[in-house]
Amino acid sequence: MNTTALSAAQEAANTEGIRRLPITIALIIGAFVSILNETLLNVAYTDLMKELQVGASTIQWLSTSYMLVIGILVPITALLIQWFTTRQMFLSAMLLFLVGTIVCGVAPSFGMLLFGRVIQALGTGLLLPVMMNTILTIYPPDKRGAAMGTIGLVIMFGPAIGPTLSGLILDALNWRWLFYLVTPLAAFSILFGAMYLRNVSETSRPKVDLISILLSTVGFGGIVYGFSSAGEGDGWSSPVVITCLIVGFIALALFVWRQLVVKQPTLDVRVFKYPMFALSAALLMVMMMTLFSTLILLPMYLQGALLLTPFIAGLVLLPGGVINGLMSPVAGRLFDKFGPRALITPGLLIVITTLWFMRGLDTTSSTTLVITLHIALFVGISLVMMPGQTTGLNQLPRRLYPHGTAIMNTLQQVSGAIGTALFISIYSTGQKRYLAGSANPQNPAELGNALVAGLHTAFTISMYVGVIALLIGLFLRRTQAPAEGNQ
Repeated sequence: MNTTALSAAQEAANTEGIRRLPITIALIIGAFVSILNETLLNVAYTDLMKELQVGASTIQWLSTSYMLVIGILVPITALLIQWFTTRQMFLSAMLLFLVGTIVCGVAPSFGMLLFGRVIQALGTGLLLPVMMNTILTIYPPDKRGAAMGTIGLVIMFGPAIGPTLSGLILDALNWRWLFYLVTPLAAFSILFGAMYLRNVSETSRPKVDLISILLSTVGFGGIVYGFSSAGEGDGWSSPVVITCLIVGFIALALFVWRQLVVKQPTLDVRVFKYPMFALSAALLMVMMMTLFSTLILLPMYLQGALLLTPFIAGLVLLPGGVINGLMSPVAGRLFDKFGPRALITPGLLIVITTLWFMRGLDTTSSTTLVITLHIALFVGISLVMMPGQTTGLNQLPRRLYPHGTAIMNTLQQVSGAIGTALFISIYSTGQKRYLAGSANPQNPAELGNALVAGLHTAFTISMYVGVIALLIGLFLRRTQAPAEGNQ
């Protein structure tokens, strides 16, 4: 038996006897509750601005702070997973999320609401890497595609129904019910996890390197904050944006250097010596930029150019998100059977083709066309995201799972922030360029045309980014973890 087959056999033996289904269900419930909350507030911002008497540049921190905290926390989870058991990590994450949700629900001011969102983000930041690390541990490589696909269903389905569910709630109740209704779900997740979740990770309690934690916090925090702030005020020329990005990248470079020289790295960047992991990480970063840009731009188009209400816009985007979620388990099973290339290449071709058609959207386009394109885009994305992620993580030895999942999640958060800021900037530039050449820039019809012009520019660049992803995807192939003696 060769070393690869031997390693797979050993790993399968290590997972025998574990009741995978209850553990997976516990993780799925927790993930659904926390991820649903990320988009639940999106259509409530107008109500919140009125009630809390704050402007758009202030209210956006309810989202920016969420990304910022997760971007800072996720790299440290590679260390935390080695210090604490699976149950301790999961229950702590969900308890933090529950406390944050209660704080948000009763918040008398914007400051308290923001504080609650930060506590929620701490829970979500702890939960996501724990979930992926546990799936990698309890499922052998030949069954991970289906398991990750099921997780993908939840990850995609939560954000998909968030805006629509939020619109329904806000039609009948006030914004506080967005948190009141999530509270019992979070409490149920804690009870279910306490009953059925088992410890599957090994705790080694490595030395805590405070310098690495500081550099990681400044590095990832500075980059996420810098890119997130680029969409407001003076944009990319803002001294705050420039300073944060420079300091962030310098701190990140020092963090990487330190991980290579210390005996027990906080985040082992040597995972990048595994070529399929490095390629899949690059692919997912590019895809997250495209995904986040679309999630931001399409609602703006639906409400600004087609003049739909937030609730109707949420309904238009619902089918694509639901189908994307339903496609994730299917893609996972196809991945187990055919490998990554059979899914990723067609998926990226669908994404690129759809973005090309999205360049033709205008103020007269039908909602049916938008729904169709949105569905096609998310079908393509579902064929890329989980297969790409599973391919990269499958090549890692078991001891590097916490580091690989933490790095993958961190890069996705950072690239999401970069993509949002980049494409909003491209969109705004295209909009301003159109209005500068307009004979009557104050005409409402011209404002709609300007929005469409900015959208065309952003989708064109997004299509080119998709081509880059396709080139990366052509090099991916089926992987197996190396034998324990060859790590």
